[in-house]
Amino acid sequence: MKLINKKNWKLLLTIATSLALVGLIIAARHQIFDTISNLGRVNAWALPLMLVWQGLEYHAYANMYKELFQILGERIRYKPLLRVALELNFVNNVFPSGGVSGVSYFALRMRDAEVPASKSTVVQLTKFILIFVSFQILMGLGLIMLAFGGHVNNFTILIAGSLFTLLLVATIGVGIIVSSRRRINAFFTFVANFLNKVIHIFRPKSPETINIERGRKIFDDLHDNYLELRQNYLALRQPLLNALLCNICEVLTIYTVYVAFGHWVNPGAIIIAYAVASVSGLISVLPGGVGIYEATMTAVLAAAGIKAGISIPVTVMYRILNMLIQLPIGYYFYNRRLHEKRAVV
Repeated sequence: MKLINKKNWKLLLTIATSLALVGLIIAARHQIFDTISNLGRVNAWALPLMLVWQGLEYHAYANMYKELFQILGERIRYKPLLRVALELNFVNNVFPSGGVSGVSYFALRMRDAEVPASKSTVVQLTKFILIFVSFQILMGLGLIMLAFGGHVNNFTILIAGSLFTLLLVATIGVGIIVSSRRRINAFFTFVANFLNKVIHIFRPKSPETINIERGRKIFDDLHDNYLELRQNYLALRQPLLNALLCNICEVLTIYTVYVAFGHWVNPGAIIIAYAVASVSGLISVLPGGVGIYEATMTAVLAAAGIKAGISIPVTVMYRILNMLIQLPIGYYFYNRRLHEKRAVV
């Protein structure tokens, strides 16, 4: 068992990842078949724009990481961060963990650049906050667009307002917890004790799987790095712009698929539906938010005046084509990294 743990864990992880990817394809098989059957209806000239928007989105992610690390005193080159951004997308889509897998993987990858786990964690945390803040900016713009198009109803306003409130409360809550050493230690201790009790049910011989004292040290460092970011809050303007660009590029990707189907819909509906579907997809038990993402987006688009007969095939086409663009290159770099580490060992 020790031999497997020490020498073959990368091979086992590769196999597990490949199986998870196969599971994702099986879970989405009906959508894939529907997408293939709808290809004849698509104006293919518009689809190459998806590559442009996706390339620009990952360029913005890499720049955002670079700028956040620079604020914390870490100078990391753009190219490795671009590669990590692609790997992260693959990990977050294949493993259903609401982004937790990505946070752990990001810390592991940044260890190669000799970046402390506390700094990589605070960079990921700040990235999520900036993405959520830019969500709120986009939703305000989306409601204005819907108002001009005459498609704003009470349900749409309720959805957008509820999501805005949820993101605002979550952002403020994280800031309150991380800003105080006492609060962050109390929060971590509570969560760690709860998780240890749950894990102990399945692993009776491991009463403390999560080492609380070691975790407190990491969270103390996280608190210090957060304070450093807060003191340089003016430097966060450029990362926020990059976060906004990431969301805009994703909305443009969805809109491009609508145009490819010959539908020039109100962009405001796309913005609201994308924001709601992205947040709701985090709670899906299936990788990539399969099922919840599509259903939520279709429901919000219907509330904004776009018929299900239009939104369903377009949403499915967007999801499948987006995965075909992102996952293969993400898997390539992810698998390459495992082979590189295996060669070193």
